[in-house]
Amino acid sequence: MKSYQKLLTDIPQPTESDAEEENTDGKPPCLRKLSTWWLGVGLLMMVAVLLSGVTMWMLRQASGSQRGQTPLEKCSAVPEPLRFDCYPERNTVVTKELCESRGCCFIEHDQPLGSRSGVPWCFYPPDFPSYTLESLNQTELGMVGLLRRKVKAYYPRDIERLQLSVEFETDTRLHIKITDSTSPRFEVPLEVPQAKKRAENPVYSLEFSKEPFGLLLRRRASDAVLLNTTVAPLIFADQFLQISTVLPSKFLYGLGEHRNSFLHSLNWSTLTLWARDVPPTESYNLYGAHPFYLLMEEGGAAHGVFLLNSNAIEVALQPAPALTWRTIGGVLDFYIFLGPDPNMVIQQYQQVTGFPAMPPFWGLGFHLCRWGYGTSNETWQIVKAMRNYQIPQDAQWNDIDYMEGYRDFTFDPEKFDTLPQLVEDLHKHGQHYVMILDPGISSTNPPGSYWPYDEGSRRGIFINTTQGQTLIGQVWPGLTAFPDFSNPDTYQWWLENLNRFHARVPFDGLWIDMNEPSDFKDGSVDGCSPGELDNPPYVPAVLGESLSAKTVCASAKQRASVHYNLHNLYGLMEAKATASALIQIRGKRPLVISRSTFPSQGRYSGHWLGDNRSKWKDMYWSVPGVLSFNLFGIPLVGADICGFSGTTSEELCTRWMQLGAFYPFARNHNTQNEKAQDPVAFSPVARTAMKEVLLTRYALLPFLYTLFHRAHLQGHTVARPLFFEFPQDVITYSIDKQFLWGWSLLVTPVLEPGVDSVIGYFPRGVWYDYYTGSSVNSSGESLKMAAPLDHINLHVREGAILPTQKPGNTSWVSSGNPLRLIAALSQNASAWGDLFWDDGESLDTFERGDYSYLVFNVTQNVFTSTVLHANVEATYITVDVLSVYGVREKPSRVTVNGKENPFSYLDNQVLTVSDLHLNLSQGFSIRWL
Repeated sequence: MKSYQKLLTDIPQPTESDAEEENTDGKPPCLRKLSTWWLGVGLLMMVAVLLSGVTMWMLRQASGSQRGQTPLEKCSAVPEPLRFDCYPERNTVVTKELCESRGCCFIEHDQPLGSRSGVPWCFYPPDFPSYTLESLNQTELGMVGLLRRKVKAYYPRDIERLQLSVEFETDTRLHIKITDSTSPRFEVPLEVPQAKKRAENPVYSLEFSKEPFGLLLRRRASDAVLLNTTVAPLIFADQFLQISTVLPSKFLYGLGEHRNSFLHSLNWSTLTLWARDVPPTESYNLYGAHPFYLLMEEGGAAHGVFLLNSNAIEVALQPAPALTWRTIGGVLDFYIFLGPDPNMVIQQYQQVTGFPAMPPFWGLGFHLCRWGYGTSNETWQIVKAMRNYQIPQDAQWNDIDYMEGYRDFTFDPEKFDTLPQLVEDLHKHGQHYVMILDPGISSTNPPGSYWPYDEGSRRGIFINTTQGQTLIGQVWPGLTAFPDFSNPDTYQWWLENLNRFHARVPFDGLWIDMNEPSDFKDGSVDGCSPGELDNPPYVPAVLGESLSAKTVCASAKQRASVHYNLHNLYGLMEAKATASALIQIRGKRPLVISRSTFPSQGRYSGHWLGDNRSKWKDMYWSVPGVLSFNLFGIPLVGADICGFSGTTSEELCTRWMQLGAFYPFARNHNTQNEKAQDPVAFSPVARTAMKEVLLTRYALLPFLYTLFHRAHLQGHTVARPLFFEFPQDVITYSIDKQFLWGWSLLVTPVLEPGVDSVIGYFPRGVWYDYYTGSSVNSSGESLKMAAPLDHINLHVREGAILPTQKPGNTSWVSSGNPLRLIAALSQNASAWGDLFWDDGESLDTFERGDYSYLVFNVTQNVFTSTVLHANVEATYITVDVLSVYGVREKPSRVTVNGKENPFSYLDNQVLTVSDLHLNLSQGFSIRWL
């Protein structure tokens, strides 16, 4: 390999010796250093032994090559974990001849010829040609450079000259973009923050290799190498872009949407990002695309990398550890977030993509749905049965069977004739109605009989073929056209359709499904064009081996670009249009739940994890799914409780209801032609267990709502992996059968059949049983706990104060009930918590100052409630009970605002002060002596 030269370490900063130099040319010392490099003086020329790990190995190979290694010796010297695939095509049996035609090494292994897993047989040699960094100049925000490829790559239309742009946006955020230096290319139309000045004290340093070009990013505090792209060649062709890097550890998360463990396996696996309608299955590309990963480094620091690209992407992982990004369009537009802790990484990521919307309070209640109610009266009967058994429910949903002929913006005049009355009844009981909408618009109705299609055609808002005709696919109503949500005119058409339907059925939220977009035909009823958009030189590992498999043609024309570039954005664009329409129609916070998602979607919608199955393993898979979407900035997420397809069992559904009660978004939903799985469908024992866990959720709604406020305001996660709070505890890195709400409530569900106990890991510290207040002082250990069928284990972390509320059967009823505050004392007898409170539905309450915010503290045996901001809503609420866990000795007396008050004290060190009747809008103190 050609020798590596360290060209520059970020923008050189003046040193004391610089200051002593005579400034004869008027240039700052750092610029003189840069200039002298280009003049050949070589002040910054350093042997790349300064680089660490893999790069050092590559340099050794380079020197060996220069001593006359044979090609076989050169190839054999590349360690197997560092062999980067030179022939990733999946529909080709790679032979020695094909491999060497690309100038690559070919060494056979034990796996069968053509196998796409394991060590690649065809891989890059150390001296494979790449780009050269020909120039590098400072800018106000960073640097801009020119890259040139002297030897053509093996994909058509490779781009000879590239522009490198580096912006030091903040001390913890670096922005690196590589694109064609001469011709514009498609870039994702996502609003991102624009830096105004260069970071002054970045926690990172950036180094460059001149030839072959490469980047090396370090964390200054630890000197850890976070990115090193010198390990494999950069390829940038019109429809094939590839860049590789080694990773500082194997602890990698994110890169959705997929069904797998939360911690990714780096054992030669490939993750494909191309939105696809398919029931969640391991190894498939699923509904959304999220090219973002978080990585835990040795020592507990974390960083994240976001590739802002909406084309089809695959990410190849290998055990070096290393990662390769491949995409078939757009640009290489990277944001790197330096944390340093994982919570901060996710916040920094959302500073770029946008913080999630604040959901309505009722959206955090329990939702019930199924495909196959059959009639509005049958739907209504379920609602009445839930009320009869006093089981909490906030929203009733309907699937596509409410429609007439599966057509959007209609309801069946016979089977769902009482739908308007059902919705009126829900509203009278403080409940809400949500219906499904699919993007496919029926195109076969007689002219003048179906306004959505007629008007959409007149306005020209549908996706077109390459010939400029409306592209026709097939979905539930039959032949369909697809709205182009990249067209601003479509927003108005969508709003008008929803407004017309809302006048008949005053729905409260919308469920947007099939928006990958799904098409039962591959491409269209007429197929797709023979061109390179529909048949690109390289097809990532998509299910169906075609970009048009069960979706519209990649060549289809949209207002903003071709579908080839916009496919992964379809769900995001529809969600944005839908949220906007709901705001205009109802004047309140929208609730939108979308199947397809893309970065920034949390600003407009939540997500459910798709058409899962009524199986125990599906219940487990939901936990890493929920955790991953909290990483992606979409905290309002959950799976179909009890499973969508297949037949559930009473035991499975009971356990799933217990887990689902702690999904941020909690909805029970199943398919047609299966037995009912709503809570009232089961035995009294199971029904009671389901009711009790929902009452527990409703009691915790003030706590959950406050977590969503923090997500909206600062980008915090709601459902949180344990390692976010315990980054020094490596055991937590692989835990995805437990999770936290916020920083303080540990959820340990039962995820397997036939057991009455569960093993959970407790990081170091004191943990209190949520229900009883009994404590566990853990040194960082796994504990076996009783878990009868009517119980889910919940534990409160020491030092936390949870605001809870007497639960009602709806969130509206609950929201007016008295509060119970639970203080879980730390080992130094302190605790902290907070509460955000508003009317639960108005727009922008925080931004307008129309809210209450309280902070709770315990120090030196005194509980204080401090009102930092107040509005009228807080005056309606009282605090009735304070429970303090971990009071080591029985108090002799308790005072409330200086006046003595009755109390109780249990042997498990729980102090309870009841009948307080303290108004939430007024600060107060409670002391125990």
